[in-house]
Amino acid sequence: MSYILEILPSLLEGAQLTLKIFLWTVVGSIPLGLIVGLGLTSHFVPLKAILKFYVWLMRGTPLLLQLIFVFYGLPLIGSGALTLQRYDAALFAFILNYTAYFAEIFRGGLQSIDHGQYESAKVLRLSYLQTVRKVITPQVLKIVLPSIGNEVINLVKDSSLVYVIGLGDLLRAGNVATSRDVTLVPLILVGVIYLLMTAVLTFILRKLEQHYSYWK
Repeated sequence: MSYILEILPSLLEGAQLTLKIFLWTVVGSIPLGLIVGLGLTSHFVPLKAILKFYVWLMRGTPLLLQLIFVFYGLPLIGSGALTLQRYDAALFAFILNYTAYFAEIFRGGLQSIDHGQYESAKVLRLSYLQTVRKVITPQVLKIVLPSIGNEVINLVKDSSLVYVIGLGDLLRAGNVATSRDVTLVPLILVGVIYLLMTAVLTFILRKLEQHYSYWK
């Protein structure tokens, strides 16, 4: 128990970084995903083609590779002008990656909405933005919430990939303690902390699904 109390502060410090990356990625990627999803359903062919290529690129390559490219590759391309700090590079790569996944989820939700609702909104003299905000988005959120929840849970675990660019996240803190003290206790604690985080998120997501369940 004394050993657990000794290493717990460093693990919690790593968990704090993990949560920061998680929260800012969610805040950045879900709204962007909705915007890109709307673009994927548009009738403007050049925009749709560009966004399709972006989604294909982000979903078709590993997030780990994207992290390495953003942190190590961009400075080589821009002769140093595109150099990002480790934390900024991690956020940039995570937001780019998860925006693509959320965009595909929102695209499926948007395409499931009957086109007649857009026509009805026109009859009521609602603008396109008003239609999207007041009529379409609430329905889409209910449809896509379970899929978004799965991606959000995955994001918690994917955040451990930031070790590759030298950030001191939860998993890195556990690995350091394990290598130093030659014991599996730190890794077991890391697993417990991840399970607690995903349990809290699962509870929140279920409450959100229940909130929207009144709308059949």
